[in-house]
Amino acid sequence: MRAHGYAGSRIEQIGEKMKIENNILKHYLKNVYFITGTAYAGKSTTVKMLAERYDMICCGENYHMAVSEIVATPETHPDLCYNRSLTDWKDFVTRTPEEYERWLYAVGREAAEFEVAELIAISQDKKVIVDTCIPIDILKEITDYDHVVVMLSPQSMSVERFFDRSDPEKQFLLNVIDSCDDPAAVMENYRQGLARINSKEHYDEYANSGFFTVMREDNGLDTREQVCDMIAKHFGLVE
Repeated sequence: MRAHGYAGSRIEQIGEKMKIENNILKHYLKNVYFITGTAYAGKSTTVKMLAERYDMICCGENYHMAVSEIVATPETHPDLCYNRSLTDWKDFVTRTPEEYERWLYAVGREAAEFEVAELIAISQDKKVIVDTCIPIDILKEITDYDHVVVMLSPQSMSVERFFDRSDPEKQFLLNVIDSCDDPAAVMENYRQGLARINSKEHYDEYANSGFFTVMREDNGLDTREQVCDMIAKHFGLVE
């Protein structure tokens, strides 16, 4: 009878949320190279160029969504699931700057476990380079210094140039903002949210992370090839 009762308690423990120690994650992520940082720093371009140059698997921004869109639930990942509950995208662009900031960084934390699981799955037989949103404090625990690069752009660039790109996501948001009753006010509110996301506090978290950092000067002096050379050397991809 006691054996039966013990087994029952073990089942209850197994039913609890599993915790994988960071040293185990670090071992299984040994073939993964992370690039993080601010917007407009050249992360996505650099990831693509290095992947092509060194025959690595390329994971671009939001690569985890193929799985998280299916697996995440509002109970376990409320911020990742926020967009599913939207009935009007005007609600997305009219949130307070404070809520937009909170939501964006919460999404990064909720997405981290999907990123890690995906990276472990695809990296066992080949090197992977990833444009990641995994928070700095988590990266410090699950990987090594020579597997991370922080890329930074001038602090104001992320706000001033956010809508300069013609990618579908930004054009969609522009259309939503233009459809609001007071587009100018909504745009100003949205830019205030961008300013909070790209505040000095968040910028300094990257700049003072202790990881290898590349600054985009936006003066035309550093080329994409030179940046890739510098990062490849840090990653140990070249002698």
